[in-house]
Amino acid sequence: MSVELLSGDQIAACLADLPHWTLSDDGKSISRKLVFEDFIEAFGFMTRAALVAEKHDHHPDWSNAFNVVSVMLTTDDFGGLTAVDIQVARALDQLL
Repeated sequence: MSVELLSGDQIAACLADLPHWTLSDDGKSISRKLVFEDFIEAFGFMTRAALVAEKHDHHPDWSNAFNVVSVMLTTDDFGGLTAVDIQVARALDQLL
């Protein structure tokens, strides 16, 4: 599979289907903040998300503080967003 950067129009179309994700100011990443009931739920999500990331061989930048998980996706090798970032975002949304 060939990987290429998404155009601004492609990103806008993809984000229309990902309403909880936010495009960074520089247009090179998308992010989402998730709030759970407690640490166990947040950690459970991160565990499931790790399996998704391995399956796609595409790993998010993320942080966890008690019941909050912040996720950022970008394709570092290409310096911006690719279809892989969108696929992972969709897969993570399906975990909820």
